[in-house]
Parts: sequence; C-alpha cells; structure tokens
Amino acid sequence: MFGNYLIGLREGLEAALVVSILVAYLVKIGRKDRLGVVWAGVGSAVAVSAGFGALLTYTSTNLLSSFASRERFGGILSIVAVAFVTWMIFWMRRTARHLRAELGERLEAALAVGAAAVALTAFLAVAREGLETALFFWSAVQAAGSTAAPVAGFSLGLASAIVLAWLLYKRTVKLNLARFFTWTGAGLIVVAAGVLAYGVHDLQEGGLLPGLTTLAFDVSAQVPPGSWYGTLLKGVFNFSPATTVAEAIAWTAYVVPVMYLFFRRPRHAVVPARATQPAGAK
Repeated sequence: MFGNYLIGLREGLEAALVVSILVAYLVKIGRKDRLGVVWAGVGSAVAVSAGFGALLTYTSTNLLSSFASRERFGGILSIVAVAFVTWMIFWMRRTARHLRAELGERLEAALAVGAAAVALTAFLAVAREGLETALFFWSAVQAAGSTAAPVAGFSLGLASAIVLAWLLYKRTVKLNLARFFTWTGAGLIVVAAGVLAYGVHDLQEGGLLPGLTTLAFDVSAQVPPGSWYGTLLKGVFNFSPATTVAEAIAWTAYVVPVMYLFFRRPRHAVVPARATQPAGAK
C-alpha cells in the first residue's frame, strides 16, 4: 500500500502542478475565458489514462488465454514501466526549475492559435504524466498481488496530491518542491526496482528467462509471506522471501547505478583564472 501511495502522491502532484501552472497563467494574463477549454483537455487526458489502464487489465485477463502468455505480457510491461518512470524521475529533476516558464510559453503560443490548441496543450501536458502513471501503477498492482490495498494506497496518494496542489496554489502551505521531488524520486527508484524484479520473475515463469528454481536466498521460514512484517516488506520494497538469482541481480543492477546517478551532483567546470601581467610587460 505504501509503495502505491507514493506512486499516487508523486505522479499525482506532478500532474496537479502542471494543471495549476496552466490555470495560474491564464488567470494572470486575464484569459479566464479559456479555463473551460483547459479543463476539457485535462479531463480528456485523465479519461485516456484511465482507459489505458483498463485496456491493460482487460488484455491481461481476457485476451491472453495461457498462463505463460499472461506472465510474459506482465513481465514485459513491468520492464517498460520501470524504464518510463526512471526517465520521468530524471526529467523532472532536470526541468523542474524551468517547467513554469516552458508551459507558459506553450500556452501563450496555443492561445494565439485558438481554443483547440489550448485544449491540446493541456491534454498533452497531463496525458504524458497520466499514461506513464497508469502503466507504472498497473505494473505495481500486478507485483503487489490481487488485494485491494494497492488501489486504496494509490487513491489516497492521488487525493493527497490534489489537496496539496490546491493548498500550494492558494499559497496556504509552503513546500520545498526540489527536496520533495528528490526524496520521493528516491523512494520511487526503490519501488521501481521491486517492479523490475517482479517483471524478471514473470518472464521466468513465462519461459522467456531461465533460472526460476535457482534461488539467491529463501527466508520464507523467517519472513512468512502472510505475516505483518512480510506484508510490510512486500508492500514497501516488493520483497519476496524466495528470490531467484536473476531477480536479485536485476534489483541490485538497477538500484545501485540509478540511485548513484540520481544523487550525484553535476560537476561544474572550473575556469582557470586568467594570469595577470605586470604593467608594461609584453
């Protein structure tokens, strides 16, 4: 539940901030007449994202007849979801400072074209977040199991994101967004690593990868899957008491370099001081 709450909070706040930037820009320049068009674009993006998630669920449950094909489908999509969310984490860290100006420029250009362009701008800005969130959430739910806890956690995360974005828009609360996205990004990296390991396990069960019975460790006796701490570890880290060698390698090979790159500070080139010459020197 916690991992899916983090997904809903982080991804929901990104989308909500995009919407608040668009709305604030229109209010600032006195174009409230286009607010309805923006909300139409946002609503369309939300509907498309929800439809995409429903399509994934329908495909995996109704269109894939065999167990192996369902496992392959889930494993491949889990890996794709991890790739997308990793790209979005680094993209947000790189562009967060300039996001307001960038969206303002796009919206200003769209206003010059017409209402359809404004709606399309809002749709594309939110749909990018929505589709990626739907894919990653679907993969995380598959990894967590068939209980209602993942959906509840994700819904609570979205609700928290909407409330927080509204309070930020009204300037009722102050939040260091750079620090927020840094630490939630680190949390998402850990969640993504668990989804990646689960995807590898699905591919092993689907017959695309070997080593299903080659375990790196098996602590099922010490950490029973049905225990409260086993459930906690599963929900937060997607920890499996019986982990294959391939799963362990995938988890480690993802977390270590991605976390290093995420927290690494960019090196600034040191410009050597220009040597000064004494007066009259040639």
